[in-house]
Amino acid sequence: MPVLPVPDPPLTDDVVALRLWQTADLDQRLAGYADPEFERFTWSTGEPVTEARLREHVEQEERERARGEKLSLAIVDAAALDQVWGGCSVYDINLDQRRAGVGYWLAPQARGRGAATRTVRLLSQWAFDVLGIARLELTCAPDNFASQRVAARSGFFLEGIMRSYMRFQGGRRDTMLFSLLPGDLRDADRPDRQPTE
Repeated sequence: MPVLPVPDPPLTDDVVALRLWQTADLDQRLAGYADPEFERFTWSTGEPVTEARLREHVEQEERERARGEKLSLAIVDAAALDQVWGGCSVYDINLDQRRAGVGYWLAPQARGRGAATRTVRLLSQWAFDVLGIARLELTCAPDNFASQRVAARSGFFLEGIMRSYMRFQGGRRDTMLFSLLPGDLRDADRPDRQPTE
């Protein structure tokens, strides 16, 4: 698989911007990973995130981008590109099947202002337009109600619950599966929208 392209200029809707992570972001990213909500829903090992582990994680993300498997971006304030609000990614990219997953996390100060929905819509449109993805998946824990609302506002459709789907913090966890097709994103704001085929 080819190296994944990087959005240049950064993806933006003039409220949020999505750009590559930078070395200067390390402290803000580490603070985000230490947030209890991040640890509860996102960090699967359950172990504290140290600077050394975060640096390893960053190196792994770059290897995944080079293999065409994942693109990780920082979510930043569009008016102040050094202010990190969270992170997002297109991952599990399968260009042969034209399928991928989309994920995100937000720091506490970025929550409650629509940043997650804006991020998911920007990233989804980029995946459809640039990567030629035909199906995006978004997954979350059954008790992650905020992510479920983001999925719905972004046009994703709930397909079901995958029981005991993944190892998570020393056990196994059920996972809710949502999907988005290109037409769903365009129709996300219509109150009468129906799933596209």
